[in-house]
Amino acid sequence: MTRLFFFSLEKVAHLCEWSFPNKHLPSVVMESLLLVPSSSANPLQLFLSHPQTKRSLFLILKTTHERAAVMQMTTAASATKEAKLWGGRFEESVTETVEKFTESISFDKALYKHDIMGSRAHASMLARQGLISESDADSILKGLDEIERQIDDGKFAWRTDREDVHMNIEAALTDLVGEAAKKLHTARSRNDQVCTDLRLWCRDAVDSILSRIRHLQVALVMLAMKNEGLIVPGYTHLQRAQPVLLQHLLLAYVEQLDRDADRLLDCRVRINFCPLGACALAGTGLPIDRFMTSEALGFTAPMRNSIDAVSDRDFVLELLSANSITAIHLSRLGEEWVLWASEEFGFLTPSDSVSTGSSIMPQKKNPDPVELVRGKSARVVGDLVSLLVLCKGLPQAYNRDLQEDKEPVFDSVKTILGMLEVSAEFAKNITFNWERIKSALPAGHLDATTLADYLVKKGMAFRTSHDIVGRSVAMCVSNNCQLQELSLDKLRSISPVFDEDVYEFLGVENSVKKFTSYGSTGSECVLDQLNYWVTKLGING
Repeated sequence: MTRLFFFSLEKVAHLCEWSFPNKHLPSVVMESLLLVPSSSANPLQLFLSHPQTKRSLFLILKTTHERAAVMQMTTAASATKEAKLWGGRFEESVTETVEKFTESISFDKALYKHDIMGSRAHASMLARQGLISESDADSILKGLDEIERQIDDGKFAWRTDREDVHMNIEAALTDLVGEAAKKLHTARSRNDQVCTDLRLWCRDAVDSILSRIRHLQVALVMLAMKNEGLIVPGYTHLQRAQPVLLQHLLLAYVEQLDRDADRLLDCRVRINFCPLGACALAGTGLPIDRFMTSEALGFTAPMRNSIDAVSDRDFVLELLSANSITAIHLSRLGEEWVLWASEEFGFLTPSDSVSTGSSIMPQKKNPDPVELVRGKSARVVGDLVSLLVLCKGLPQAYNRDLQEDKEPVFDSVKTILGMLEVSAEFAKNITFNWERIKSALPAGHLDATTLADYLVKKGMAFRTSHDIVGRSVAMCVSNNCQLQELSLDKLRSISPVFDEDVYEFLGVENSVKKFTSYGSTGSECVLDQLNYWVTKLGING
């Protein structure tokens, strides 16, 4: 048994308490007849959830505000689960448990701009190839513009029963423009669609990371420029080794970050190939133009093999690998600064603006941002490992396992961007304690290797000079003094080769001056390095 319900636009507006800006209902009256089971508790709700209702209202209502209101209200009114776009052969809908477990819209909606970008290019190509009409293409493009505006404005209703970002946008497009939207998926599968979206997203991610790397490099170079001439202990095995200029140490991180950038640029080259048109795995017999869509999306070219196009995620693995190496570099920088900020070192002081305190110990000032940089590196490495394990046992071509590739890549990119940003912020807000560093320099006999070089310049074999300097250091330990404090007589008691000019090689200042090899810590060499980076990074003054 059924009941017949009649609805007009005026009646709907009254029942829903809609109030549009112009305060006047359109003169056009939309009428709809619905046959609703007598058991239906809310026939108006069924009317509002019907796609034709939304399409008719969009034809009548013209402003973005009005249309956004319709989208919200009609979507919210949907009380029944709609049929899947792929559900033609299925007689039963999936259970709530399966639907909840298999949905990806909760995270892959981050791809919406790239999904719409790909759909625009695909629709234009289909029209040019005569696979859809120009009018259908125009309707599709206008509908996609409207959906993008709604998403940007936070007014788009993402639905779990529509599974993923692709189906949400396609279903919403069908609600808006009707039959034309159903032609958009011609010669396209979600398999090639998601690969296209992900490559576009990763390409943008690389560009964002490169920008943050450059920002950190500039911050480190500026920090080096502010500390010209400051000598610090250089360490190996966390034991004092040789004196180095602080500028030289900071520029070491700039060099490492530059290789990180090179890896990303190299990765971007391989990301930038277009899977669209590969369809599910075998391509299509329809006369599509993959070169057109590839060019429209800014790709280098279409991918040559349709199976490869939809099945491999090596481009994501490469991006996460590059991120992991960057994260390790940032972690090492963070570790060094945590050590140097400790009371035991006291080499640097972070400003209050990049420090935190203790909830119980009022005297504490902790370099928490770079501690977290050190900690978050584990997340970035973990994201890479997750994806490596995900891909290791997959046969060709697409497998649903690959749905799990997005959360690790989203997390990796978000985390590395944050790590780079806070590292640059920390670099701008620290002060090196010159007096503390200078007072700490004498410990450890940092000029010992320079003294060995002195003997080599006198014609002695390095292994012999190494032994003599070792005995000289032992004499200093016994006498509780530095090498430069040993008298010439005491030095000559170890080797007659020592002469008055030996004291030009002793002491950290003299030691640093003696480094002249390309890339060394000598003042002239470091100045060359600094000038190189100032020019390359475009730093003014």
